[in-house]
Amino acid sequence: MAIWQAEYVRQQLLAAHENLQITLVKMSTQGDRILDTPLAKIGGKGLFIKELESALLNETADIAVHSTKDMPAELPENLQITAYCKRADPRDAFVSNHYKSLQDLPAEARVGTSSLRRTCQLRARFPGLKILDLRGNVNTRLKKLDEGQYDAIILAAAGLTRLGMADRITDYIEPTHCLPAVGQGAICIESRVDNQEINTLLSTLQHPETQFTVAAERAMNSRLQGGCQVPIAGFATIENNILSLRGLVGDPAGKVLLHAEAAGAREDAINIGVQVADKLLDQGAGKILEDVYNR
Repeated sequence: MAIWQAEYVRQQLLAAHENLQITLVKMSTQGDRILDTPLAKIGGKGLFIKELESALLNETADIAVHSTKDMPAELPENLQITAYCKRADPRDAFVSNHYKSLQDLPAEARVGTSSLRRTCQLRARFPGLKILDLRGNVNTRLKKLDEGQYDAIILAAAGLTRLGMADRITDYIEPTHCLPAVGQGAICIESRVDNQEINTLLSTLQHPETQFTVAAERAMNSRLQGGCQVPIAGFATIENNILSLRGLVGDPAGKVLLHAEAAGAREDAINIGVQVADKLLDQGAGKILEDVYNR
């Protein structure tokens, strides 16, 4: 997936600046190497970006390409998200060889996911399911499903589509049934704040609607002091210049789900995100997240 995303950004840059010379610097991260432990216990999805950010800071790379949903709420002081590419499908995908949808799963069915966000929402809707941890790249996860280790697995629809595996999607899970992760489906590009030449080149890749919607979602996450591997969900849409954001914080056991929403002009995206976060905090989100961090 990381290589696909880097190649995609490379192609977009060359389409906008045909004389550029671009070299891909392939790296393995700690998140790629540790596959036998749930992400929540080893530092969350931020483990997938630390080595890339080090390469930016020591200037062995000019840009880093990420899945936005993997990005922590706070970045190192000298780095920024300079551009968001147009968002792809933000939904989660239900993948199974024997069942057509979540609703068709029998009690005690084994469902694989690495996400506490999905876990809390699935347990709230389907308390009889067995939610099991699932790690590895997309091919590894699908192999585990095909070997019978799980009755179904939940993956990001955008990832499967980008890898040419949309045919493995059994059903799409609508945001009304499982609110997506903050930034899900969007590719972002990180660079050094002071690298003006590179940042000017990257500005041609900025997709305004994605920029505003993800800004609202990330502002909510930042206000909640949420990491990447916590039971927080947020999804914003824009219609007629009005940005609407829905947010969720859940107890991983699925016993408590807190919901909040707000709307306003898209240019007020960050304030909208803060409003949603404050509504969630007023409902007790801080205590839920504190308990998750202390586990």
